[in-house]
Order: sequence, then C-alpha cells, then structure tokens
Amino acid sequence: MKKQNILIFFSLFFLLSLSVPIFAQRIPIPSFNFGIGEASNPKQVALTLETLALVTVLTLAPAIIMMTTSFVRISIVFLFISRALSTQQIPPNQIVMGLAIFLTIFVMSPTWKEVNDQALKPYFERKISVSEMYDRGIKPVRKFMFKQTRPKDLGLFVKLSGLSRPKNPDDIPTYVLIPSFMISELKTAFTMGVALFIPFVVIDLVVASILMSMGMIMLPPVMISLPLKILVFVLADGWHLLTWSLVRSFS
Repeated sequence: MKKQNILIFFSLFFLLSLSVPIFAQRIPIPSFNFGIGEASNPKQVALTLETLALVTVLTLAPAIIMMTTSFVRISIVFLFISRALSTQQIPPNQIVMGLAIFLTIFVMSPTWKEVNDQALKPYFERKISVSEMYDRGIKPVRKFMFKQTRPKDLGLFVKLSGLSRPKNPDDIPTYVLIPSFMISELKTAFTMGVALFIPFVVIDLVVASILMSMGMIMLPPVMISLPLKILVFVLADGWHLLTWSLVRSFS
C-alpha cells in the first residue's frame, strides 16, 4: 500500500512538472522589482513622499473609518441588541460587524461621493495639489461630523484645547472636532441601547416573577425568557425596525 502511494505521488509530480512549462508559455507571469535608490530630481522625491503618505493613511484606515463615520454608533447599537437578546454568539460577531460596515457604507455614501467628486477626481486628473485635495476632501466629512456632534461635547474639547471661542465651524480644528464627534456618537449609541434593553428587561422580570410565584425556583428564568424575547423580536420585525431607526438617526 505504501509503494502504491509513493508511485501515485511521483506520477502526480511528473505530470505537474510537464504541465508547468506548457502553462508558462500560454500565461505570462509578471515580475516585480523592488529597490532603493537615490532620487535624482525633486519630482522623484515628491513622488516618494506621496507614496509614503499613502501607505501611512492605508495603515490608519480602520481607525479613520471608526473615528469619522457612522460606524461607532451602528456597531455599538448592534452589540447592545445582541446582549439584550442574550443569544450569546447568535448572530456571530463577524456577521454583526459586517452588517455594521455595510450600513456605514450606505450611510456615508453621499459624503464619500462628494469627497470623490470634489477632491479625488481632480487630484487624479492632476488639476489640484495634495494640500488642495485634502482641503476639499475634508469639508464634506467635517460637515457630516458637525451635524452629528452635540454643541456641549464640542465646547468641552474647545475648552480643553485652550482655543479662543470660535466664531464659525471653520474656526474649529479637525483634531478638536473628531473626539467631540466620537463622544457624541457614544452618547447617542448608549441612549439607543438603553431604549432597546427596556422591553427585554421587562420580559425577564415578568418571567422571573411568574416562575417564582409558581414555586419553580430551580428553573433558570433565561430558559423561558430567551425564546420569548426572540419571538417578540422576530414578530416585531426587529432587524428592519432597528436598521430603519439607525439610518434615520443620521438624517
């Protein structure tokens, strides 16, 4: 039996060795060359710096998405509803976060379209510089964040930063706006999460009271309340209502 396995292995290896040259002749295989050399002109230096800046932005992309978009509120509310239902890992966190990402794309699509039209397209067409692209691209994002930020939170970070009282939104730096936006999103998300918890807590209390009055102390209330909570959530079309409420909360 071992000899047969060895023969099969060498036969497959022989066939693969014959097929590689044939595929190599039909399908061109690209080659990559990486090297470090001295820049000979300012244009090459600028291109190198732009490449390094782009790589840096790509590494920080997840943090930027969380800090400047609707992802914070959506993800926290989804986690709240998972805890309120007490379904442990159903649905899995990967599915919940995936849904939060796609809802974030849906909510932020008008803002990102404006960034693309006003900043990215002109830059790729070499009509504007990098600094002008940033100035144009940050305006729609700042507009979105200002709309969702509470004046109280904005005033807190303006005071902590030691800035003078701003006369208009343009006087507020982006590094002050971003943390103000984030704590406003946390406040809104926790408010929505508490509102989601209340009906399910009522179900838990009612089930626990009924079981105690019947003398069924040894029976865990969660065994009865869990299917009831899932049933109520399904009959109320919970995912539809939750998604509608989340999307409408950004309008």
